[in-house]
Amino acid sequence: MKKYIHLARPFTLLPPLLGIISGAICAWGSIHNPDPSRAVTLPVILTIVLGSLCASFLNAANNALNQIYDLEIDRINKPGRPLVTGELSLRQGWIATWIWYGLGIFPTWLVVVYPFNSWSQKLLAPLPYHECLFIYLAAFLSTFIYSVPAFGRTKQRTFGANITIAIPRGCLLKVAGWSMVAHVSSIEPWFIGSIFMLFLLGAASTKDFSDIAGDRAGGCRTLPIRYGVRKAAWMIAPFFIFPWLLIPLGARMTDPMSGPASDTLSHHAIQVDGRPLPGARAHAILTGNQTALTLLGIGLAIWGAYTVWLIVRNPDELTATENHPSWRHMYLMMMAAQVGFAVAYIV
Repeated sequence: MKKYIHLARPFTLLPPLLGIISGAICAWGSIHNPDPSRAVTLPVILTIVLGSLCASFLNAANNALNQIYDLEIDRINKPGRPLVTGELSLRQGWIATWIWYGLGIFPTWLVVVYPFNSWSQKLLAPLPYHECLFIYLAAFLSTFIYSVPAFGRTKQRTFGANITIAIPRGCLLKVAGWSMVAHVSSIEPWFIGSIFMLFLLGAASTKDFSDIAGDRAGGCRTLPIRYGVRKAAWMIAPFFIFPWLLIPLGARMTDPMSGPASDTLSHHAIQVDGRPLPGARAHAILTGNQTALTLLGIGLAIWGAYTVWLIVRNPDELTATENHPSWRHMYLMMMAAQVGFAVAYIV
């Protein structure tokens, strides 16, 4: 089991798990929550738990698939991984990959929002209500596009790699969490997801600096390989700062899909019999607590600026260590942002 846990890379499972839970909490606290009572019921909790577990399995499968197709690269960059050392055979790696994909995708058929509360209702719900399943299928496809040559293997392409990381792990992750509590037809979940997507478009390259030797041998034209270490460091710098400034902006901009612009609301104040009516009056794109969202965005931007300073003060240092401080800050920043969004929609 330790070998398979090593293959799954459990540390990388925490950010997507946290992102899913955070997205669900945001949906629960938003104006778009379809449950009039806004109750935290057992069906809601179990649906979020199921979706979160599926996200972890899907991420584990992605990690295993990537290691299968990166075997020669990992011989240089990650010689301790189980497929490289021979602790697991390729056949065992493939078996684990498909089992994890199955556990990560098929159960999401049961992730259906209010008013489908019982498992039998969720099982028999009409196809359009299974939004979470379609999001997970899109994420599943993106893992093949990233790693598998027959699907394009964007890992080898300078910008394609970052795009196929940022869309599923940034945008779709938040939307998937949202889909466990509310429908994804509003702008809000996509706006939140886009913030994380823009962050990862640049921040995902942080790890490429320490992997230059293996990536070059494997034919991957990452940013530091194509443009050099120093230029690549400055290219990714803005993505650590400016995406977070969209948070206070979204907390103040009027949602164009909401009602008339007069008497704008920042939170779900218009209700009939306890049920929020998004179209009754204009409301902000982000319907969490405006003050909390503003402080979150400014705080993350300042943190991002500090991380940029760590990167650009000596870009060559990025290539000298596998776990540069900026890499850790990227992960911590992601998790802090997830927690911050959840808090802003609770208060």
